[in-house]
Amino acid sequence: MKKLIFIFLDGVGIGEADKSKNPFFSYDFKFLSNYFNEMPSLQNPRMESGAVSVFPVDATLGIDGLPQSGTGQVSLLCGFNGAEFIGKHFGPFPYSLHHEEIRSKNLFHVLTEQGEKVDFVNAYPKLFFDYLNKQKRRIGTFALSALYSGIRLKGLEELRSGKALSNDITNIRWQTRLNYKLKTIQPATAAKRLLKIADKNELTVFEYFLTDHIGHKRITENLNDIYKELDEFLVYILNNTPPETGVLIISDHGNFEDLSVKTHTFNPVFCMTKGVPTEIFKNNVKSLIDVKWAILELLKN
Repeated sequence: MKKLIFIFLDGVGIGEADKSKNPFFSYDFKFLSNYFNEMPSLQNPRMESGAVSVFPVDATLGIDGLPQSGTGQVSLLCGFNGAEFIGKHFGPFPYSLHHEEIRSKNLFHVLTEQGEKVDFVNAYPKLFFDYLNKQKRRIGTFALSALYSGIRLKGLEELRSGKALSNDITNIRWQTRLNYKLKTIQPATAAKRLLKIADKNELTVFEYFLTDHIGHKRITENLNDIYKELDEFLVYILNNTPPETGVLIISDHGNFEDLSVKTHTFNPVFCMTKGVPTEIFKNNVKSLIDVKWAILELLKN
């Protein structure tokens, strides 16, 4: 496979088939129902339809305590047990001892060293860059991996010109929370931008974290609108990805799938692939640690 679109959904696990607490059963997510007769659940975590697969991935990593974003994302992008490395789950940002490991082992770095083109498409506002200019590094693993790999982080200029995506897909939170004068775009428009960017790279990565915010109840209003935006975005990507490009949608820990609690869960992580050879990914990825190695094998073929 020549190209891969990697969509990271923060805090999405596979949970109980209970519509009172699991949004996958209270909202018709068409990016799933277009392929499957039911939603993934603990009772039925593995589904396959043609070139599309859904399967569970372990996020507990053999360490006691609730999985967290820091150690989960380090394990995901760096291919080693980030929780075992420090003796606990930790988050939301990487632990200080992880930084050198991230610098040398992260997926972006490995691929760029091999001469592959990698792009991290998220745009960041001025206040984020002001924070970085103060030599601060308490940031997420994806942005940190990009920085350590020499991948320039995108800002307002790229977002306005269609060369980046806002982390909420539509730009709405840049308007309401950050007071930027930006046009609201439709999810399909954002998806078209992602596909256009992805055509130039071997690996193109987009990080979405409103799912985790919803799970923590940091967002309680307009949930159906947010579900619809995410769903329409994913539907367009899955329906319009070129034959030579695979799609990976994966998370770092459970949360969104159980809105009865504000905390993360012990549930397996949600993973979905399209156009990805089963023998490389679905058969080999059992935990977050395996994801980096599967991607490297995938892009080698």
